[in-house]
Amino acid sequence: MAGVVGLGLLLAGCGAGGGGGRVATGTVEGTIGLLLPEAQTARYEASDRPTFVAVTGRRCPGCTVLYANAAQDAAAQLQQAESMLAQGADVLVLDAVDTVAAVGIVAQANRLGAQVIAYDRFVDGADYYVSYDYEFIGFLLGSALAGTVLDRAAGRDDGGRPGVLLAHGSATDPNALAIAQGTRRALDGEDIDVLAEHYTPDWSPDKATEWTEAMLSQYPGRVDGILAANDAIAGGAVAAAKAAGLDPVPVTTGQDGELSAVQRIVAGDQFMTVYKATDQQAATAAELAVRVLRGQDPRTTAVTQGVPTVLLAPRAVAAADVEHVIVDGHVYSTDEICVPAYEAACERAGLVGATGEADG
Repeated sequence: MAGVVGLGLLLAGCGAGGGGGRVATGTVEGTIGLLLPEAQTARYEASDRPTFVAVTGRRCPGCTVLYANAAQDAAAQLQQAESMLAQGADVLVLDAVDTVAAVGIVAQANRLGAQVIAYDRFVDGADYYVSYDYEFIGFLLGSALAGTVLDRAAGRDDGGRPGVLLAHGSATDPNALAIAQGTRRALDGEDIDVLAEHYTPDWSPDKATEWTEAMLSQYPGRVDGILAANDAIAGGAVAAAKAAGLDPVPVTTGQDGELSAVQRIVAGDQFMTVYKATDQQAATAAELAVRVLRGQDPRTTAVTQGVPTVLLAPRAVAAADVEHVIVDGHVYSTDEICVPAYEAACERAGLVGATGEADG
């Protein structure tokens, strides 16, 4: 959605606020704007938004939250930010569609006395930054890919070097560039041929499928692994490999811990994902926003290009980690993972018993 939605965050037992985000409570503390970049990646609407709203509501019942999703349109995001500032936003939490264009949002906020928390993607000039170490995520992806394709190549008779494809994220996203840098660091010096690499426009799974199909045709029989920078790209790459009749599919990485990726991992179609606790990230940003709104001095853990930063730790998840990290961590239940199409795979993985019931 391209418009701005006002959400009144109320104390339990209070009536609903009306009129575009007015809060029906005796104490009005201020307004926080949350700007997310797109809805194609499941995490934003399923995790980031609801967690941010809930935590802000608990921490600051007198705050109003304004929300907008830019649907990958940088111009729309600028308009959304302007609308929030016109409504008196004191703090903007900004996950930028285009981090270069978003510098203009920061400048406008500064002129109006509002502060900006860059969320997930770094924006130059922001007051704070909350994210994960994306170069480290790339290193996790590259290390997982390299170790696995080398192990499998060691058991082959031809003795040839394994070949891999690097399917990066969008070239306009600094996180994608950081992931690519970490990936190259992990692969540097390994006995592996990088056959081709590509920055996927808009992180689009359809465009990832098209590129992977072309590369599989260009390098028949040579693709042992595909470094996909996130789970959406991984889904596209796996679809291309299956359409090409590859069984098993090349070793394929991912990132975000999406439900579909966890199911592919259980089924053996995707090797691993990097799980980022997006609810933790959203909760951290909400806590930070409330502290900034109240004029407090938040504690940070690092500095990124001069901006006080909170960096959170990601976790690599392969098949052996699904039960401990995903199920026991209450990310997804076995009922959500082990739908009928994946029951047999879940049984083989030990997630459910032979009857389809979750193991206790």
